[in-house]
Amino acid sequence: MTSALDWTKRLVSQDTTSRGSNRELIDLVAKELRRHGLTPTILPNGDGTKANLVVTIPAHDGGTGGGIALSGHTDAVPVDARDWDTNPFTAQIRDGRLFGRGTCDMKSFIGAILATLPDLVRAPLREPVHIVLSYDEEVGCLGAARMVQDLAGLGVRPTTCIVGEPTGMRVISGHKSVNLLELSVHGVAAHSSLTSQGVNAIEHAARAIGFIRSLADEFRQQGPYDQAYDVPYTTASVNLVDGGTAGNIVADRCRAEFEFRSIGAVDPTRLRARIQAYCDELQETMRQESTQALVELRTLAMVPGLDTDAASPAIQLGELLGGVPSAGKVTYGTEAGLFRAAGIETTVCGPGDIHQAHTANEFVELEQIRACQAFLDNLVQHLRTPSRIKAGATR
Repeated sequence: MTSALDWTKRLVSQDTTSRGSNRELIDLVAKELRRHGLTPTILPNGDGTKANLVVTIPAHDGGTGGGIALSGHTDAVPVDARDWDTNPFTAQIRDGRLFGRGTCDMKSFIGAILATLPDLVRAPLREPVHIVLSYDEEVGCLGAARMVQDLAGLGVRPTTCIVGEPTGMRVISGHKSVNLLELSVHGVAAHSSLTSQGVNAIEHAARAIGFIRSLADEFRQQGPYDQAYDVPYTTASVNLVDGGTAGNIVADRCRAEFEFRSIGAVDPTRLRARIQAYCDELQETMRQESTQALVELRTLAMVPGLDTDAASPAIQLGELLGGVPSAGKVTYGTEAGLFRAAGIETTVCGPGDIHQAHTANEFVELEQIRACQAFLDNLVQHLRTPSRIKAGATR
């Protein structure tokens, strides 16, 4: 049987950077699933360059209703090879760690699922297990948003979901929402010696940028707060700005990307509406200079936060299988909020340390892979017997 480590190495060798395709990896997984007699459903995106994958391992009586979903994203963030000591797509072991792009985020979890597949298929499961793999998590959870919609159409309705993002195998109940927006300010170009004939898009965009910073300051200073987070308040930041044409031309355009990440006590829809209201006021101010001025605010991604109750079956299951109990929440976003919004009890628990994700020389501790494998072995044992196993038991 191929180990979780070996499977992780194979998955890392597939370059699934979000700007490219994940189809080779999806085809690799689908082939392995078919080898075990399963029938995966491949759900391509609009142009067919990327795909989600859904497969159900039925209960012993053939039932596919309810059950447990194991969720992972197949894409990875870009690499700058100059910053890496080795080829990022050739996984290497050094000092008890497996290095390579995606080892931590989050191909080691998928590798552990594939290593557990033979046991899942052979076991007389009380409940079905659904494996759901997505594309484009790293650019706004785009694949999972479609996945959640498609699951109902496929008749796949898990009651519980475990999203295997890197948590150090802690069982996580919450994360912030992630909201990425684009501000486009359109002014009027003019010679820089004739400023009164133009409308400077950069200068007006700067006012909006200052407003976003004021929101960040407000949340930091006034809350609301959730002390379960390392950063216990809603954050906001402007992270990309581009504008103008030349040093002697009044800028007729400026584009900025910014994000805010909200705790559960802050409604992201209302916060976005507050930003929209400011942009509308800014546009009216600009149109006092020229009716051609325009301010546009576009949502690039809105990923819901996660707030799972401590008494949730998902939290109880994660701890039962050997996940580390934790009262903490994580500041980074995951697909878990989408599953929870669809009515599926969801937790986040997977191998690796988020501080290693997205970095050069990304790695996962080999001990974390072993812990994840034990976690999934416990899942098989839990589902094949009528009585509950003891937390932390291994095969």
